Amino acid sequence: MVQENKVQLESRVIVITSGKGGVGKTTAVANIGISVARLGYRVALIDADIGLRNLDLLLGLENRVLYTAMEVLDGKCRLDQALIRDKRWKNLALLPISKNRQRYNVDRQGITILVNSLQELGYQYIVIDCPAGIDIGFINAITPANEAIVVTTPEITAIRDADRVTGLLEANNIFNVKLLLNRVRLEIIQRNDIISVDDVQEMLGIPLLGAVPEDSNVIVATNRGEPLVLRKKITLSGIAFENAARTLGPAEDRGTRRRA
Repeated sequence: MVQENKVQLESRVIVITSGKGGVGKTTAVANIGISVARLGYRVALIDADIGLRNLDLLLGLENRVLYTAMEVLDGKCRLDQALIRDKRWKNLALLPISKNRQRYNVDRQGITILVNSLQELGYQYIVIDCPAGIDIGFINAITPANEAIVVTTPEITAIRDADRVTGLLEANNIFNVKLLLNRVRLEIIQRNDIISVDDVQEMLGIPLLGAVPEDSNVIVATNRGEPLVLRKKITLSGIAFENAARTLGPAEDRGTRRRA
């Protein structure tokens, strides 16, 4: 069984979350995760969205899930056995929390243990795909994080939910929070029929990590298990995800908070 560690290694633990479902959060996790791995860092992605587990599908790894974090915590397998390494980028690994649809079966202590163990394995970026909303699954997923990316679309309902999530992150001592605005349609913004990027950033009051244009290729990429950033003919949205990964900055610039 994985034991909780007292001494932590330098790494960045980033939770990617949203107040509202369907804004492209998991797509952001897959594309940013691969983009950071392509920069040469060791990246571990944790799919903590237990009720709607889809990260393995977006990465094309759904047929390789043998063990999950639940077996690791129960002492039925080692962490390295549960990690699914991407064949395209060996420095990228996925850790599914569970195979089933049962929710909230990993508590705050459990996910902290998993993150600590990934740090010991030398992963420089640990990116957590957080359940949308603000229930117990959200609280559990954000527990080990020291940074957050809030994903929203330029819709007033999504922005309102993102604002509430931002407040909860700060209430849980996560102050390094950035905004990723997804599905931006410039032609509608220019007609003043939708909220602009600057207006969204001003409403939420957090730094902008990137703005990703609306892209019909997302559906094709999802069905093929091939993230946008890996397409031979990369689109503007893929470029936006790559730029967001570069904007995050190098892993050695920030360490994790120490936890007992």
